[in-house]
Amino acid sequence: MSPDEYCQQKTVQSGSSFYYSFLFLPPERRRAITALYAFCREVDDTVDECTDESIARIKLAWWRTEVSTTYKATPTHPVMLALQPHLAVYNLKEEHLQAIIDGMEMDLNQTRYLDYKAMQNYCWHVASVVGILSASIFGVTDPKTLEYAEKLGLAFQLTNIIRDVGEDARKGRIYLPVNELQQFGVTAADLLNARHSDKFEALMAFQVARAQTVYDEAFALLPKQDRRSQRPGLMMAAIYRTLLSEIENDHFHVLTQRISLTPVRKLWLAWKTYVRN
Repeated sequence: MSPDEYCQQKTVQSGSSFYYSFLFLPPERRRAITALYAFCREVDDTVDECTDESIARIKLAWWRTEVSTTYKATPTHPVMLALQPHLAVYNLKEEHLQAIIDGMEMDLNQTRYLDYKAMQNYCWHVASVVGILSASIFGVTDPKTLEYAEKLGLAFQLTNIIRDVGEDARKGRIYLPVNELQQFGVTAADLLNARHSDKFEALMAFQVARAQTVYDEAFALLPKQDRRSQRPGLMMAAIYRTLLSEIENDHFHVLTQRISLTPVRKLWLAWKTYVRN
């Protein structure tokens, strides 16, 4: 199996919505974004699938070294072998790849966030920086496009947090800001014990409204001349905003189930967005 095939398999197996937006890219950019996504999956799995925290930290340290090696010599992991040819072509910076690893390590260091600012910092490391790297691969002619991509990454991660509230709580992690839980009268125990209530629905309605606002703010930053090249991000936004609507229509029953869209619906939304842009 070649490095590119390894990355393709990793991406398909993840079942991520991102896969559908990759399908519309030219081959070279598709290989680059698939390798980047596979890298994100690898380092994320290092934390999520490792039950021993000390081993997870050792693995993340190995990935830090592997990333550094990729910019200086020949790496050993198939994901980095696949990503290496694209680093200079798309100006993918080492500091951004290292920042993603920092974000994964944050999951080992803390399981609560005091306020939205603290949660935003986490989101920047695990998502906004991925948005910047992805936009660079898609094609950028105006620096403002990277600001759009950074904000869009935040919107995506806010959506993930909303969708995965129950799943994350079962892992002992609560990303919703502590002060906002207090504001709506929802306790950490409510989330950990999957207690759905009117207060929880009000809290989640607030989270969804904020995420939708962040999407709007991101779109307002996207320069017209880069809109076509950035269509993959717009496709993902169409899928994720539809997911938010589904969660809202289901009265935010995310504590005991993971609400998702069917592959056919994701593909339809991606295609429709591609045609319109």
